[in-house]
Amino acid sequence: MKNISISDYKIKDTVKVSDLKSFEDFDASEKKLEKELEDTREKLGALQDTLYAHGKYAVLVCLQGMDTAGKDSLIREVFKDFNARGVVVHSFKVPTELEKNHDYLWRHYIALPERGKFGVFNRTHYENVLVTRVHPEYILGENLPDVNTVSDIDEAFWDRRFEQINAFEKTISQNGTLIFKFFLNLSKEEQKNRLLRRLDKPNKNWKFSPGDLKERKLWDTYMNCYQEVLNRTSHPHAPWYAIPADNKPAARYIVASILLEELKKYEDIKEPELDAAVKARIEEFKETLQGE
Repeated sequence: MKNISISDYKIKDTVKVSDLKSFEDFDASEKKLEKELEDTREKLGALQDTLYAHGKYAVLVCLQGMDTAGKDSLIREVFKDFNARGVVVHSFKVPTELEKNHDYLWRHYIALPERGKFGVFNRTHYENVLVTRVHPEYILGENLPDVNTVSDIDEAFWDRRFEQINAFEKTISQNGTLIFKFFLNLSKEEQKNRLLRRLDKPNKNWKFSPGDLKERKLWDTYMNCYQEVLNRTSHPHAPWYAIPADNKPAARYIVASILLEELKKYEDIKEPELDAAVKARIEEFKETLQGE
């Protein structure tokens, strides 16, 4: 099995989405990839326990990708060995009326993980420069003071949104949130195959929506928007990783490996030392309990 190189997936320079890999298998069988993931996520789960005890960092994991890219199953498999108290998943759907009565980042701010925990955003604040850019009419529902028609939504509007998102991530990073952003790069052909499987399997039919086919027709537009997102918002404090998503076991292994290897670099994440006065009386406490 080939070794994984994290630098192969990190967005550091200007990229074209069409040049990014959508498939990887590391010359390994599905069974081997699943075993590697199992080993990696066990270590990641142990690290999360230490992060929780340390209590000074939060970890934000952002997952973006086209429909059927495998976000849900990736969350299930990568975080399977986490203590349930240590990870919170938020799946952002169409904004509610309450959410639309606030700025578009509000619902993401209030969902941020607290120190010591992982937060997973299944779809993220980037929907506000992806879906709404493909469908700018959605912006009208935000009732913004300077936007009355779609024609008011110009390039300057999107420039401001990118600035706001970058500022949001910089702020939370400077206050102890470690940010990982994963673009699950699914090929159009593989999406077709996965949609067909949803239709072929009765127990998967509920996942299919006719709207999936409408959005699929806008594939190239979405890819252009993703390309701009990757190029304008990948920074050292909040990097993007482009994950080949056509092979689900490999994609899960890559994401778990990136999280583990990057978090291990924070050598200050350690379990806190027991108070010296308490530590000095450990044997006394043992004797008290044993004498009951």
